[in-house]
Amino acid sequence: MIERILPPYVVAVEVFADVPGARLLPGERSFVADAAEGRRREFASVRHCARLALAGLGRPPVPLPPDADGAPRWPDGVVGSMTHCRGGYRAAAVAPDTAVRAVGVDAEPHRPLREGVLASVARPGERARLAGLEHTGAAVCWDRLLFCAKEAVYKAWFPLTRVRLGFHDVDIDFEARTDVFRARVVGDGPVGGEPGHAPSFRSGRLTGRWVVGHGVAAAAVVLPSFDIGAGRGKVSS
Repeated sequence: MIERILPPYVVAVEVFADVPGARLLPGERSFVADAAEGRRREFASVRHCARLALAGLGRPPVPLPPDADGAPRWPDGVVGSMTHCRGGYRAAAVAPDTAVRAVGVDAEPHRPLREGVLASVARPGERARLAGLEHTGAAVCWDRLLFCAKEAVYKAWFPLTRVRLGFHDVDIDFEARTDVFRARVVGDGPVGGEPGHAPSFRSGRLTGRWVVGHGVAAAAVVLPSFDIGAGRGKVSS
């Protein structure tokens, strides 16, 4: 499913349930040693997907521990992103850094956000646009998709800038009747380097795509290296 919203030079692997026997490599086990069994299975299954995706790039299996900020540590020369959500969906997407500067993917259960959550996620303009999308007739939980898109933006932004974003620091605009969304970083704080300027994303504008299916909403943001000279970006999971 997630391959539909990623360019062909990004390798993605997904599963819709935890992988029986998915193993952790040395350097990973300590991060979930005290976790509940479900969390350990989730952690192992998404790394199983990531190692299969790396194999698609001709890379050997390697440990993929999180760094101090929780972002996966990818091998030199590789950028990537992982995601997992309730219901068993796990996915990973990777690409050579010669082709991609950053990639962020996120998946969420395709159901409406809990009451009261949208106000903490959406800016006023976004809420107005979501109300308009509700009249398109598409069977899409737009509030959940907004949450998902913002998470994907963050996962493409953070590894490049090491600057954290809140939900209200990103403005998302879905293109009606397409699978495209436009994202704009609107936070007032420093975005890496100097105030108001991210070293890799001068305009603060990104483009992503989304898909829903199998009870899952997924979003992806990819910044190609050949397209980034004057562009901007973030990644994690």
